[in-house]
Amino acid sequence: MMGKDLLKDDINTALTEVIDPETRLSIMRMGLIKEISIDNRGAVKVVFRPSSPTCPMAYALAGAIKNKIESVPGVKSLSISVENFAKAKHLEEIVNV
Repeated sequence: MMGKDLLKDDINTALTEVIDPETRLSIMRMGLIKEISIDNRGAVKVVFRPSSPTCPMAYALAGAIKNKIESVPGVKSLSISVENFAKAKHLEEIVNV
């Protein structure tokens, strides 16, 4: 099992490839990922905060975040929390399947 710091670096790197279509900036550069935590078993928890409470791209970005993180070797499970978004609970239900 790789170290949590290496895994976090790999996740950060993968997430720089998720681009907001409206701004054409990486979600990491925009600061949309507020927190990444990893336990010793490779369970990853991420806090995603869309750029606005009604961000039209929130669902697409959450899906892209999920796909990118799940493609990183060493990630065993993923939980995404959504903050500051009008339909946060609905989005969490969809993305955490």
